[in-house]
Amino acid sequence: MLTIEKYGAIDIGSNAVRLLISSIHEEEGKTTRFKKTSLVRVPIRLGADVFKTKRVSEENITRMIDAMKAYQLLMKTHKVSRYKACATSAMREAENGEEVVQLIKEKTGIQIDIIDGKSEAAIIAMTDLHELINTDATYLYVDVGGGSTEFTLYHNGNVIASKSFKLGTVRLLNDLVSDEIWNDVERWIKNQTKGYSRIALIGSGGNINNIFKNSGKSMGKPLTFLYLSSYYELLNSLTYEERIWQLNLNQDRADVILPAVRIYLSAMKWGGARKIFVPKIGLSDGIIKSLYNDKLNNR
Repeated sequence: MLTIEKYGAIDIGSNAVRLLISSIHEEEGKTTRFKKTSLVRVPIRLGADVFKTKRVSEENITRMIDAMKAYQLLMKTHKVSRYKACATSAMREAENGEEVVQLIKEKTGIQIDIIDGKSEAAIIAMTDLHELINTDATYLYVDVGGGSTEFTLYHNGNVIASKSFKLGTVRLLNDLVSDEIWNDVERWIKNQTKGYSRIALIGSGGNINNIFKNSGKSMGKPLTFLYLSSYYELLNSLTYEERIWQLNLNQDRADVILPAVRIYLSAMKWGGARKIFVPKIGLSDGIIKSLYNDKLNNR
């Protein structure tokens, strides 16, 4: 007998706040199917406040409350049975982060968990890549956010290592990433990938999704290092306004996309990868999977 439930995942990032609603299809004797039903994104750039002042501004607190009220209504309308809200880099660094969480709970009823970088990387690693990648190969999963980037090394379908670094697009835009952090990332990638051959990247995040969408590539086909390098040069040659007009980018995408590509290219260079696959999965998908696993564990 087929059973269908809807789960919700709220990802409160440093650049945007997202709600993913997925349908969970279960039938006895068959593999459970996860189908994305709705994805809503609000560009509340929390990192622009927090990474400079260590606090979420009053304006952004109001915007977050409005967004959570809207998400609550959307989940109610969709008849979501389970949900989880996770806040990442910006909220965990905000001195008033816990106050904001409590206020949102009082105003909207939505409970937000502020997760650390290790937990974020672990949730992302829960995303099921078996249908998307060759499990006999080696991949470096790179999830680029506004405040942090999570790296996970997969070999033969297994997680070998995972780590989160304070290397994000909003931080880079505000010149808040030191050479030491770049060196730490380079050292980690080189140490983890040595001994493996023919490594490919898996790119996650709104920026690489946008690039892939506009590349004309069919799903499952990778972007090459040469293509991404050429795109980076194009972005670098255009002003912020020109990126919006000529490349049809959203305002909150036109600035962060440049540092995002820099992170992906750097990871490809240090890992010796020539290709990057873009399966369009990330923290929200990992949250959905964690909710389902919790359900199974409580049966």
